[in-house]
Amino acid sequence: MDTDPPLQLRVFDLNCWAIRYLSKVRQERIGMIGDTLSQEGFDLALLQEVWSERDYCELKQKLTACYPYSHYFKSGVIGSGFCVFSRYPILDTFLYQYSLNGYPYMLQHGDWFCGKAVGLLIIKICGIIFHVYVTHLLAEYCRDKDAYLPHRVVQAWELAQFIQHTSKGADVVLLGGDLNMHPGDMGIRLLRGWTGLRDSFADADRFEGCEDGYTLVPANCFTVNKELQPFPLGIRIDYILYKGLSRFVVKCDSLVTTTGTAPGKSIPYSDHEAVIATLSVRRGEEAKGSSGSNVGPELVDVVNEARTEVRARLHAAECQRDSNGRMASLALLLLLLQAAMGLSSLAGWDTPQPFPKFSSSLLSLLATVVLLLSMGLYIFHTIEVRMLQGTEEQMRLALQALQDKLSSM
Repeated sequence: MDTDPPLQLRVFDLNCWAIRYLSKVRQERIGMIGDTLSQEGFDLALLQEVWSERDYCELKQKLTACYPYSHYFKSGVIGSGFCVFSRYPILDTFLYQYSLNGYPYMLQHGDWFCGKAVGLLIIKICGIIFHVYVTHLLAEYCRDKDAYLPHRVVQAWELAQFIQHTSKGADVVLLGGDLNMHPGDMGIRLLRGWTGLRDSFADADRFEGCEDGYTLVPANCFTVNKELQPFPLGIRIDYILYKGLSRFVVKCDSLVTTTGTAPGKSIPYSDHEAVIATLSVRRGEEAKGSSGSNVGPELVDVVNEARTEVRARLHAAECQRDSNGRMASLALLLLLLQAAMGLSSLAGWDTPQPFPKFSSSLLSLLATVVLLLSMGLYIFHTIEVRMLQGTEEQMRLALQALQDKLSSM
């Protein structure tokens, strides 16, 4: 096997920005994506933000001849948005939905309703078992005041743990998706440090595309330039990460990103640039760190950093939970007082009414609305607190294990 030629694998990754009724020229762009996938003949296509199952069915119908195997992951209120097209048989699939996914009252963002998750596909290619992961993490709407940072860190931790615990039977691990994190951000350092995944952009022998591999660039006509003001050249938030296991070595021969408009077209495929990696897989000596994380002071530091962020959010979530609990209690007390006054009137007791009937009804309605909203938020923040407590405990145990390994080295 050592003398056999390496397996060449071409992987296409794209956040398609296909929100029905909201995304610009969605149907035309979906058609363009389907045409490109059909003409280029990639081995794997990992797509995110295909929110409409009808769009997936149209792509599937167009691509059946080139990609006989495909899967659409369903999750949350409006779906996960993930679909994968493959030239090779898909043996199994699994979806894990992240425990924290933003806030339901942030209606303008809508992340909470999307069911952000990670999808796993097990694919066998020329006798090699690939565990392919596709994901899309919480967006960053404000770099300076990032309200979603703690939840994104939790998602990165859960993603790392999910990969670590489900990839033990794999020969090759492959992760593609919109991680919504810059290369040096805490979450990406945590993910790569814990799993040992390699970055195709950093390791590629050849690169062609936007400067520094940026996947959100001002040259794209769909990009909201206001969001890129701190980064005038663009940002890199879409990734193809990989590693070899079981004595398999994976190397990135080339990486290409699109650069604004699609070839021969006047519009881009999406507001994100596509990432196209050509990987070679061969059997050889087990790569350093391929079996898991590289234990070192850097990994201890980043887990500590992530734990500190989680603990800070945990304290804030506890305060929000308690505040909503007190508000619900006051609203309930007001409703009980009004009910008691109403019952006293029915019983014929001569009790003076402090409010006119209309004002009393209005006050009751307001108290009911406050009670329902406060109870809903109390339940949400209680769940958030439990999830953060669980994550913080996992990180504490992980730190203890890492420090024990370091002390024994």
